[in-house]
This record gives sequence, structure tokens and C-alpha cells, in this order.
Amino acid sequence: MTANSITLAALVAVSYLLGSIPTGLLLGKMYGVDVREAGSGNIGATNLYRTVGRKIGLITLAGDCFKGLIPVFVAQYFGLSQEVAALAGLAAFCGHVFSIFLKFKGGKGVATALGVFLAISPASVGIAFVLFLLLVFKWRYVSLGSISGAAVVPFVLYFLGKSEILVFVASIISITIILRHHENIRRILSGTESRFKC
Repeated sequence: MTANSITLAALVAVSYLLGSIPTGLLLGKMYGVDVREAGSGNIGATNLYRTVGRKIGLITLAGDCFKGLIPVFVAQYFGLSQEVAALAGLAAFCGHVFSIFLKFKGGKGVATALGVFLAISPASVGIAFVLFLLLVFKWRYVSLGSISGAAVVPFVLYFLGKSEILVFVASIISITIILRHHENIRRILSGTESRFKC
């Protein structure tokens, strides 16, 4: 193995382990709540917001976001290519969704993906966030806003002229997020999805 391949393997492994840290689960347990058994059962920020409180929900959002942002930022800081940085971000995202600490179960990946895309292309996040706000404001479904925001990012990256690898990584992340929301999609269609309350 070359030095570059060893560096890439180490970066991907560390990024995956960082992403695997179940931020929401740990924060919930600090308040005596196992979020896997409360609300929607998800370990993400929205469920923490609803079951533990606004402050903890926002802290969970920030923590999960940083899990995606930090690996990409570190790769960029050391002068590695955008493609390598994107792979590090993908590894962190996979860690969150398929956490080794939770028997390869995890969250839906929205906040961690947000961190990855913030580091790679803030412009794409800005466009996705506007779409998210419009949809949540209109229908009060956080899941709908999250799914739509994730779905639009690969197209934005493509039109911004980003490399094929970046678009491919973004597509994997976006498809995974949509698939992880399959129950939310079913509830939206049946009119039983929980609406967001400030």
C-alpha cells in the first residue's frame, strides 16, 4: 500500500468512527430518556426536540452536523483533494446512519449530511435550506423539508460545475436520506405525519 492509500484509509476509518458517535442517544440518556423508545424512536435532532426539549434538540443538531463537517474540514485543511474530502464526509455520514456502536443502526443522516455539504459547498446548502424552510412553513412537515432539501443538493452541485465524484457522493447521501425516511413518506401520504410546532 502507498502512503496516500494508507492516509485515505485512516481518514475514512476515523471519519466513520466519529460519525458513529450517537450524539442524540447520549444526550437523551443524560436526561434520563432513551430516545429509541420515545417519540418516533429516532436518535436525531427532531425527535430530541420533541421528547427532551428544544435546547437538547438544537445541541443534537449541532453535534450531528459537526460530525459531518469536521472530517471534510480536516481533509481540506491538510490540502487533500475535494474528492478525498467528500469520501471522508461520506464515511462520517455512513457512521451516523449505520453506527458501529448501535449494531449498525442509527439516525436518518440529515444533520450529518448538512455538515458534509456545508464544508463542500455552502451555496448548495443555502439553496436546499431555502427549499426546506418554504416546505416546512407551508406544510409543517420537517421530514418533507429534509427529504426535498437532500434531493436537490446533487442537482445543485451538478449545475455549479462540481466534479462527478462530488455529485456521485452527494447522490448516495441524498438517496440514503430519502430511503431512511420511507416511513415518514408513508405517513405524509396518509396524513398521519407529525407536524412541527415551534
